Amino acid sequence: MSLFSIIISLIHILLIIVPVLLSVAFITLGERKALGYMQARKGPTLVGPYGLLQPIADGVKLFIKEPIKPSSAASWLFLATPILALTIALILWVPMTFPHQFSSINLSLIFILTLSSLAVYTILGSGWASNSKYALLGAIRAVAQTISYEVSLGLTILCIIVLAGNFNLTSIYESQTYSWFILTCAPVSIMWYISTLAETNRSPFDLAEGESELVSGFNVEYAGGPFALFFLAEYSNIIFMNALSTILLLGGGSPLEILGWPQTILVALKITFLSFVFLWVRASYPRYRYDQLMHLAWKTFLPLSLGLLTFIAAIPIALDFLPPY
Repeated sequence: MSLFSIIISLIHILLIIVPVLLSVAFITLGERKALGYMQARKGPTLVGPYGLLQPIADGVKLFIKEPIKPSSAASWLFLATPILALTIALILWVPMTFPHQFSSINLSLIFILTLSSLAVYTILGSGWASNSKYALLGAIRAVAQTISYEVSLGLTILCIIVLAGNFNLTSIYESQTYSWFILTCAPVSIMWYISTLAETNRSPFDLAEGESELVSGFNVEYAGGPFALFFLAEYSNIIFMNALSTILLLGGGSPLEILGWPQTILVALKITFLSFVFLWVRASYPRYRYDQLMHLAWKTFLPLSLGLLTFIAAIPIALDFLPPY
């Protein structure tokens, strides 16, 4: 491999990583501001104009703190899991389609589902390596929750694949030129959005971080840099899930292209709106009980998504004999 191709590859990697990390920094500020105004207070205001430099200050503070490791922890796994969590969260962005695909993967949805399921091992590894009862309980809860909601996520994605006829993200948003899938299959869209809340361990499904029972969940023993890596991975996954929702259900950059707006701006506006709804849900709803969480996944979403998948797959077969052929 020549030096030029190595430099181009590094530039491509930075073009993915830097915008994602900047987005993570400012979504944390946006969350604190939005929650502040919803609770009749201001949120961060002191660091920089209107508190805009607060995420930078938080990041610097976390990375210059001494990373404290419990003496009984498994040292290599304790430090490897946060690095692996952020690595997986950043690799997930590779097949995304805006403004241009960095890697055109034909089965990009399978690639995304496979990588997101690997995140389970980072959570379980961090809880086990901490050698703490609270961390292990939080990790077990998080793993059970993630695996449960991956089932409904997979089935809702199958509904969208049947409608689009392709596993490729570019083909899926091109098939929504005239009608978004959120309009043609609203029940699937609602289940998908609620499942993304549960998959990213966000309120009201943040059982893995239940302060009243588990102190802070699987990352209770982490401080400084390793904690910051988990934090970055969590918020990167939130933005990624909303980006994926935009591509799958809101038609990516269509159909307002007639206004002459660039596709990237439209996608960014949709992702911002979906991320704001994540914050709005956090400010509005109390935390679910664990049995309610599992009941929703296995007794509500699983049969519903299976029924809808059967229905959507049966429609073209049932109408096959009608003209035009």
